[in-house]
Amino acid sequence: MAVDYAVIVVYLAGMLAMGWWGMRRAKSKSEFLVAGRRLGPAMYSGTMAAIVLGGASTIGGVGLGYQYGLSGAWMVFTIGLGLLALSVFFSARIARLKVYTVSEMLDLRYGGRAGIISGVVMWAYTLMLAVTSTIAYATIFDVLFDVNRTVAIVLGGTIVVAYSTLGGMWSITLTDMVQFVVKTIGVLLLLLPIAVVKAGGFSEMKAQLPTEYFDPLGIGGETIFTYVLIYTFGMLIGQDIWQRVFTARSDRTARWGGTVAGTYCLVYAIAGAVIGTAAKVMYPDLASADSAFATIVKDELPMGVRGLVLAAALAAVMSTSSGALIACATVANNDIWSRLRGVVVRDGGGGDGEPQDEVKGNRVFILIMGIAVILIAIALNDVVEALTVAYNLLVGGLLVPILGGLLWRRGTAAGALAAVCVGGVAVIGLMAVYGILANQPIYYGLLSSLAVYVVVSLATPPTDAAVLAAWRERLAGRDSSLSGV
Repeated sequence: MAVDYAVIVVYLAGMLAMGWWGMRRAKSKSEFLVAGRRLGPAMYSGTMAAIVLGGASTIGGVGLGYQYGLSGAWMVFTIGLGLLALSVFFSARIARLKVYTVSEMLDLRYGGRAGIISGVVMWAYTLMLAVTSTIAYATIFDVLFDVNRTVAIVLGGTIVVAYSTLGGMWSITLTDMVQFVVKTIGVLLLLLPIAVVKAGGFSEMKAQLPTEYFDPLGIGGETIFTYVLIYTFGMLIGQDIWQRVFTARSDRTARWGGTVAGTYCLVYAIAGAVIGTAAKVMYPDLASADSAFATIVKDELPMGVRGLVLAAALAAVMSTSSGALIACATVANNDIWSRLRGVVVRDGGGGDGEPQDEVKGNRVFILIMGIAVILIAIALNDVVEALTVAYNLLVGGLLVPILGGLLWRRGTAAGALAAVCVGGVAVIGLMAVYGILANQPIYYGLLSSLAVYVVVSLATPPTDAAVLAAWRERLAGRDSSLSGV
């Protein structure tokens, strides 16, 4: 394992070095939070793919393949579909808004009264996303170094918090590009073909496994539909995803770069399911499907290659964790703390002339949120239910007012606030009745949010014409206040 250890140590040291380099570039709020809105197509595509394909997509995707066969690809596949939909239909308009958070977009669209409630919901979602990614370090470091769970979480979490705090989005962008390359080589180019060959090829896999393992819909139509509601729609509105859209150099970059990243996700989804299916042939009686990835890596890969593939898994977890962490800190500082102090950021741009304490303030919030994430991850043993609550709140409470604001001119601030509150309360109540992991909460929560949004919007005065005019100017990228950004 000495060679494998060396690969991992070099990789982790590289992450910290890029954090230090990114600190030298992050001199303004815009540089720190959205990489100066300067990413070109190649870097944008790689970093976007890196953040959406985390530990759940890698370790969990292989586990679903082990459990259900090729149809286990649907969870990650719906993530890719969501990214494609965001890139093709919405990313250009989102990029032209020149904001930092989803709540700022709601303020611009509805007139400044929808932000703080949506900010709290978004903060809870990004916090739990960061926690679940941090917990995944325990699995990977256990395979690598045979350390206990707490030490693994502290080790992995500290590295992510360090480079994220140092350089903000610039550091995260640089590390995500490395992580994208490592994931591509480790999972797609090495683990996938090796797993298929070790399992005897596709013909042997078909001979050894039941036919439902090769049914594209074997996981069940209702499960696929729920994945679409949670993950495809979740990709459209998550702060962690939008914050990457804000880094694009142009709306064209956001559209086409995101399309490439979404297509990559579809390929990654199929690869994970095939690897899991191959693992089922080799290890038919694993106690947990989620251990399939670690087992096949540990037992079947040669020295050195094993270290690279484990680094790929670590890269997947780190990219999602760092993206969720900076999103959580951005929402906490800009949408909650600043509003509680009565300071609302309205310039939407953040030019080079911003005071240095803007960067220092956001850096402090990343550090605080990072410490909180590590402590929560240590305290929780299983956060699947907590993450489900976060996603249900996100989609049930925020999907309708966000998409309504982008697509329906008649939507009002009162309608948006009602949709957030009623959708969120409905989801929580229905989870109490049906169970946290049930499908009904998200179904009925979305329907209630939509109904209230339409009814209240039609029953209240239209949004002020001046607000809508300013909104259209921002969507078109013609706001004169952003000319220097």
